[in-house]
Parts: sequence; C-alpha cells; structure tokens
Amino acid sequence: MPERIKLTEKVLRDAEPVPGRDYQIFDTDVRGFAACIYRGGGRAFTLDYRHAGRQRRMTFGRWPEWSVSAARERAKELRREIDAGADPLGQREAKREAPRVTDLIERYCAEHLPKLSVRSAADQRSALAKMVAPVWGRKLVTEITPTDVDKLLTKIAEGRARPHKEKPNNRARKLQGAKPTPVRANRIGEVLRKMFTLAVQWGWCEDNPAQRFHRRTETPRERFLSKEEISKLAAALDAAEDRRAADIIRMCMLTGARLGEVRQARFEQFNLEHMSWSKPPTMTKQRRAHRVPISDETAAIVRQRLLLVLKGSPWLFPGDTPGQPVQEVRRFWAQVQKQCGLHDVRIHDLRHTFASLLVSGGASLEMIGKLLGHSQMQTTLRYAHLMDSPLRAGVDAVASAFRPKPRLVHDADDQSGRKTA
Repeated sequence: MPERIKLTEKVLRDAEPVPGRDYQIFDTDVRGFAACIYRGGGRAFTLDYRHAGRQRRMTFGRWPEWSVSAARERAKELRREIDAGADPLGQREAKREAPRVTDLIERYCAEHLPKLSVRSAADQRSALAKMVAPVWGRKLVTEITPTDVDKLLTKIAEGRARPHKEKPNNRARKLQGAKPTPVRANRIGEVLRKMFTLAVQWGWCEDNPAQRFHRRTETPRERFLSKEEISKLAAALDAAEDRRAADIIRMCMLTGARLGEVRQARFEQFNLEHMSWSKPPTMTKQRRAHRVPISDETAAIVRQRLLLVLKGSPWLFPGDTPGQPVQEVRRFWAQVQKQCGLHDVRIHDLRHTFASLLVSGGASLEMIGKLLGHSQMQTTLRYAHLMDSPLRAGVDAVASAFRPKPRLVHDADDQSGRKTA
C-alpha cells in the first residue's frame, strides 16, 4: 500500500523526480487524492477511485497552477460525486467524444442537403460555413441554447459591411455600411431548426434550441412592370443581338417560370401538340412535377430554338460548356436594365408581373397558384391585394345601379310667386 502523507506546498516543492518512472504521493485527508511526480519534473494532482468494478485515475490539475488547497477542495467535490454513483473520468471522456456543431454541420450536409435542389443545397452549405461554423464550430451540440440561436440570428439580421474582405484587392473599393438582412436571418433560422431537428432524431441532443426562433418581420418585394415598361422591355428584347439570352428573358415573362427552370428547360418537356410544359421534380423549387399550359408565343420560341440548336443537344438553351445549359444571363440583363431604365427590376420580378397580369385578366388566386407552381396557398396570397381593382370595378357597377337619379326640384319661393300672380 502506498505511503500517505499530508500534501503541502513544501512537500511538492521538495519532491524529487525518479529517473525512468513516475510515482504518486497520496494525501492523508482525502481518499484517493494524490500528487503525481513525473520523471520529467512536472507535477499534477490526481484522484484514484473505483467505478463499476474498474480502477480509475483522473488527472484534474497541474502544480503550481493549482495550489494544494485548491486541488484538495476539488478532490473532495469529485469524491462526493463518486460516492453518489458518478464517474467523473467517464463524463470527461464522453464530453470529449460528444459531437460538436462542426460534426453536426458535416453530417447535415452529407445526409440532408443531397435531398434538396443543387442551388438550395449550395446556399445552405455556404451559409453554414460562413455564418454558423465560425461562431459555434467548437461548441458541443448540447451546449447550444435558444439564447445562442437568438444572438446569432440577431447578428445576422443586423447585416455586415460589403465587401466582406477587410483588405479588398482593389484599394479604391470602400466598405459600404451594414444593411439589415432580416430575410437572411429568417432563412438561416429555418436551416438551424431543421438541422437540430435531425440532431434530436440522431440522439445528439434532447431539445431543439431553434424550434421557436424569433422570426423577423419581412417586407415582401412588390415590383411589377407597368404597361409602358413591358413595351420597352419587349422592344429591347426584339432588338437584342444575343437571341439566346433574349428568348430566356422572354420565356420568363410569358410563362412566369423561374429563371433556373427556363435555363434548364429541355425539348422533351414541351408538348407542342397539347401546348404544355412538363417540369420534372428535379427542376422545380417544390421538388414536385409541374405541368403548365403554354401560349402560342411560347410555342413559337420552342419551335425557333429547334431550328437554331444543334441536333443532339437536349437543352432548349445550351450553354457554352458542352453538355450543359446556359449558366449566365446577368450581364445581358444588366444591359437591358440600363437600356430600358429598369434599374430596380430583377428577372424574378417578371414572375410577379406575370401574376399581376393574370389578376387583371380575372384569374383566381387558385389558378395563379397552379400556374406558378406554388405548393402553399399562403405564397399565392401575396397577390391578393392586386384583385382590389376588379373588385372595386364590380362594387362601382353595383353602386351605379343603385345611384339615385337626379330630379328637378322647384324653389318654394318661386312657386308661391307664381300662385300670387
């Protein structure tokens, strides 16, 4: 049995290392508490105990960083936990092996993101790498609290200066002031909620800290082209030299489809006999098949592309890279914006304009939702206020029917004068 002695600062200071081996000096006050003298001259405090029939030794502090009195008090705390049935060393090992947020992000990207569209997966992967991992990366999954989620989303909602680089390559570029980004904060909050929901399913944590995250107020963008702007856009597309890009923009306007859906359109998806376009689930945002009717103008574009595109290419708008659809139309759109004075109009606003024209034509919200491919009626309700004009016209028609007709009323004084005469 090892010799016991009351540990003091002098005992540790005078202890001599033994070449070739380490040894322990056990304390007389706390059972299992000892100072380990290493062969290299270092000293550390240890606690020997048994748990579930196993002999355990836990090192919890180095001398002189830890004083003897502080180490003894810590040993007493650990001994009380051990007597209550705990295994401090096992808890430390479990915590060391516990998954961290970086592990959660890695598994989420590997198992869940492949189920999403390529663009959605890329956006989420970039957001997690740039905004979540630098802040939470080394934290345990179980350590994340709703307060941590709120702090992170608040920081994201405040925005950041652009460009992000502290030392941009071009010295003439200056950092712009931070602009609030509540939409980005809400989207990342949804990603965190899904990620921690999967963490609960995987047994990595018990509760979802992002389940009830605070959703910031979003101001939906409502930009619709006027008839004059539509005429300018049509004229600019007719005069454009890049017929491929012009036809892409024209199809976005004629069908209300998203830019990505038009770019990736294939000839096999169009039935010119029945005048329809069948979009596969891999191409739509909702990951569902979407079949919509097309107009004669859209069918004319498809027929024209059949004549222009090389035989063997499946893409309606093949790109410069062989075997791939066209990837970039932003430069062309920037030229159109400048030419037509549509500086605040995005390509996606053509989709909103398509819906507004349907509303003005008397289409119902249900019909608009089906044409645009909305999976939720709530998404289509953003166009409900556009129906005020036809509704107001109907109300005015009813009002005109009940409007009292003007009648000729004689003045009382005039009538009395006539009677006297």
